[in-house]
Amino acid sequence: MAFYIMTDSASDLPPEIIAEFGLNVVPLKVYLDDAEYADGKNISAKEVFDRMRAGAKARTAQVTPEEFAEVFEGYAKNGDSVLYIGFSTGLSGTFNAANIAKNDVLERYPDFDVTLIDTKCASTGFGMVVYKALLMQKSGATKEEIIKGALFHAEHMEHIFTVDDLEYLYRGGRVSRTSALVGGLLGIKPVMDVSDEGKLVPVAKVKGRQNAIKKMVDLALQRGAALDKQVIGICHGDDFEAVETLKALMKERAGCDKFLVSYTGCAVGAHSGPGTLAVFFLDTEEIY
Repeated sequence: MAFYIMTDSASDLPPEIIAEFGLNVVPLKVYLDDAEYADGKNISAKEVFDRMRAGAKARTAQVTPEEFAEVFEGYAKNGDSVLYIGFSTGLSGTFNAANIAKNDVLERYPDFDVTLIDTKCASTGFGMVVYKALLMQKSGATKEEIIKGALFHAEHMEHIFTVDDLEYLYRGGRVSRTSALVGGLLGIKPVMDVSDEGKLVPVAKVKGRQNAIKKMVDLALQRGAALDKQVIGICHGDDFEAVETLKALMKERAGCDKFLVSYTGCAVGAHSGPGTLAVFFLDTEEIY
């Protein structure tokens, strides 16, 4: 019997971390002009953003209970213990699908040791919760200790992000048509976060991309604790220049020198669009 950590593709972890830990990542589905792809499996985030820039319409679909059940059953048959760390229920039905699958598999394998965590987090903020759990497992922590550590990081993870074009949020139903049109005409960039319920919440509107990035850093300084001791998560919608600007400001103003940088993945990026930029950090000192 072995213990495994698994997650879904909305965690937006870099491929090298997934490979290093042999992490099982269940893919959400991405549709580009109605062609179906498995997030991170047969299409990359870069390809999605390139296609969106060329005019492709993007949408996503959650992992189904049947797909989760197939994965869970493989572990159950081997007598393995599993911890699934999942995408916020405030943004997707994926976690609820996993819960349905868990109950289904437990009917056939009542001794199956499976735990699910709804992180209420998204993108690399969610991925950093998974990453912490993997590091704890590597260091020899028990499943119970890892669960406590993951819950702590999920509870205290801050998300601050901006987008370069409100049109994509409008297509995903996140902003009104009027907001998208006016914002585009005036160069307004929204700065948003993820609430305690795991939903997107606007916190500021500023004019221009550079001002949006500065505002993100302002908010990080207000909300973060001991930022210079943390690994700061950054994800982006194919905009490496913005990443370097954000890193430089975080280093200059908060003394940060450790970063985990990743693309905004297909499932999240399909809604936020090219030019998405986000920063993730803890609002308290790390105790795990």
